[in-house]
Amino acid sequence: MRLTAYTDYALRTLMYLASHRDRLVTISEIAEVHGISKNHLMKVVYQLGLTGMVETVRGRNGGLRLNREPADINIGEVVRHTETDFNMAECFDPSGNQCLYSPACALKDVLQSATAAYLDKLDRVTLASLTRRRPPKTTRAPIQVYPRAGKSPKVA
Repeated sequence: MRLTAYTDYALRTLMYLASHRDRLVTISEIAEVHGISKNHLMKVVYQLGLTGMVETVRGRNGGLRLNREPADINIGEVVRHTETDFNMAECFDPSGNQCLYSPACALKDVLQSATAAYLDKLDRVTLASLTRRRPPKTTRAPIQVYPRAGKSPKVA
């Protein structure tokens, strides 16, 4: 399973806010630090606000901050709020299922179990556990990006 860019941006936003709890953070700042679209990020932040995870403060000196403690923000909950489709294969959607093997397919059960295990693992993780190993707080801390094995890490 692959997370959508929307979910990725939501998780990055929450992690950034968790590591900058001492001040309000702007959407422009998060977009610039991560090199992502400000307009797309505005939609993500709006949704995070609706879930109650993020508080938005309007006005000239406004910005964003976490509305809950990082230990109270469950990553499985975030993924469920931001992902729209957990159908791993065509057979998960009865209205569009054209697979000939569906009536007796064991693969569907395996994929359902895999999806449940994936979400169960995410349910055991909090935002606090993701941000404990963060570098010291700075305005624009570099983020270590780990590529596939055999390549050198780069700093974003």
